[in-house]
Amino acid sequence: MTGQAVEKFAFDTIFDGEGDVIFAAPRPKRTFTSDEVELLEHQAFREGERQALASMAALQAQSLSAIATEAKLALNSLAEVAHHHRVSCADLALACGRAIADAALDAFPQSVLKSAIDTLSRELESAPRLLVSVSPDMVEGLSKIMDDAAQGIGFSGAIQIRTDPSLSRAAFSLDFGDGTAGFDPEAAAQRVADALTAALASEGLHAEPLHPVTESTS
Repeated sequence: MTGQAVEKFAFDTIFDGEGDVIFAAPRPKRTFTSDEVELLEHQAFREGERQALASMAALQAQSLSAIATEAKLALNSLAEVAHHHRVSCADLALACGRAIADAALDAFPQSVLKSAIDTLSRELESAPRLLVSVSPDMVEGLSKIMDDAAQGIGFSGAIQIRTDPSLSRAAFSLDFGDGTAGFDPEAAAQRVADALTAALASEGLHAEPLHPVTESTS
């Protein structure tokens, strides 16, 4: 038959021409002394122990890998939670700041304009005139405030006040010939919000970890 492997016959014992044994296959030992039995038991125990330890080491490695994976996922989740917490705190701070600023501008709408005049004192020293544009609801009493502010910085030029319905409350623009300046509460608030949003975005999930506040004991 073709296609089948033929197993070679092996002789257990080979004799020479004179009948002497020149090769005899080793026969499995069937009887053992008590010392040999004890030695075999010890060897079997050591081999079983070695295999058990190898199996335990493999299981430990798998467990550590699983723990590392879960820890990494947990840290990523914590980073996302911390980032969202920072964003929420920033939004809350912006809302509180905006509410306080709006209340202050409603109570003292002309204070920012007066502060701007003080800040621009150097630029206004040699200006022949100052054109002030404000919203209609800021005109009342503004002439007296502007005159006092001008005297405070030594400005002796002409001050002209005009209304601009497109300006919101507390917003204004100044034109002093050689330059201009202005203030818009809405635009200022948006710039602060944009700057904070950009800072949080660049920081992303790589910010410093949040540390709990501990109270010091005296």
